[in-house]
Amino acid sequence: MQDLAGKHIVLGLTGGVACYKSAELCRLMVKAGATVQVVMTESATQFITPVTMQALSGRPVYISQWDVREPNNMPHINLSREADAIVLAPCSADFIARLVQGRSDELLSLMCLARPIDRVPLLLAPAMNREMWSHPATLRNLAQVQADGAIALGVGTGAQACGETGDGRMLEPAELMEDIVAHFQPKVLAGQHVLVTAGPTFEAMDPIRGITNHSSGKMGFAIARAAREAGARVTLVAGPVHLATPRGVKRIDVQSAQQMLAAAQSAAQDANVFVATAAVADWRPATHSNQKIKKDGSGRAPSLAFTENPDILLTLAQGERARRGQLYCVGFAAESENLVEHAKAKRERKGIPLLVGNIGPLTFGQDHNSLLLVDDAGVRELPRAPKQVLARELVAEIAARLPVWKPA
Repeated sequence: MQDLAGKHIVLGLTGGVACYKSAELCRLMVKAGATVQVVMTESATQFITPVTMQALSGRPVYISQWDVREPNNMPHINLSREADAIVLAPCSADFIARLVQGRSDELLSLMCLARPIDRVPLLLAPAMNREMWSHPATLRNLAQVQADGAIALGVGTGAQACGETGDGRMLEPAELMEDIVAHFQPKVLAGQHVLVTAGPTFEAMDPIRGITNHSSGKMGFAIARAAREAGARVTLVAGPVHLATPRGVKRIDVQSAQQMLAAAQSAAQDANVFVATAAVADWRPATHSNQKIKKDGSGRAPSLAFTENPDILLTLAQGERARRGQLYCVGFAAESENLVEHAKAKRERKGIPLLVGNIGPLTFGQDHNSLLLVDDAGVRELPRAPKQVLARELVAEIAARLPVWKPA
């Protein structure tokens, strides 16, 4: 996806071994459609060469404020005025201190000081030893630089180049990309708590086997990410799937429909929006064997009885918070045929303001989808697109409905 199409990013590198991650971050941003202008401190060139960054960005790298390529000899002005954002990755403890002091005796800090602060955001990806990260001076400086308008993207935890383990690692390039892309998304759900269920459920017959479905969870995870990008606090209740948790999202893993209901009811106590994306099994085995059910050699399958699972969407939609207009419920319908007819009928049964329909066999496990929005006004299609694109469109639709929605 071209998540950064049309964006011009200045990528600043300060001195630190995490510069090796900056190469991949640059590649990812270019792949996402951005133009990337790299600016390096002299210290950064000790860890990675300007040649490498030029090859990945496709643009000459700037290091000196006296660079003669600028006709007016003002690269600190020209580079900052062209940027949609300045991203410092890695941003060392020393450079954070320089920003706080307003130091400007080399190009990168001079450019940060000279940027139009009201329209060119400054995003910091700190990287340092764990003791440096927790030092009172660093904590003071980080608080001050954020008070001055910079945005700190946080740090990772793990093994460090010095051999120690702890906080202070620069976030991985993919994590930084999520934060950078999120920065540019409209914050249409700021202040909201969004609850999303995603993936299949697994209804156990015995310790080995069970009943499930083909849902990959990709659509639900995309919605959780889009809601977080839109400024919401997000809780994701996930069935058994193998997907990475979106940045900044609280994830609760469950197996069965009953577990998913319990988790959803707990999270919904202070949620404002509930998006029921999960493909919940309609039935579960009435009994559960504590040991694997063996073949007996007769050629006959064991006789199984089933009982109906709880309806998670209906339960929350009929709950007190939804009835009071405090929980906006969005349902999903995965059908194999007659999508419009079944989607309309399901929306009526559930008594919800918005239902999203799709054809299950065409979406399960896929990266693309098309959605059908069914509400009081009728039916509207969101054409086939990457699931993350559709998720952002759906989040915008939900946000637009919230101020005017009234419960039945």
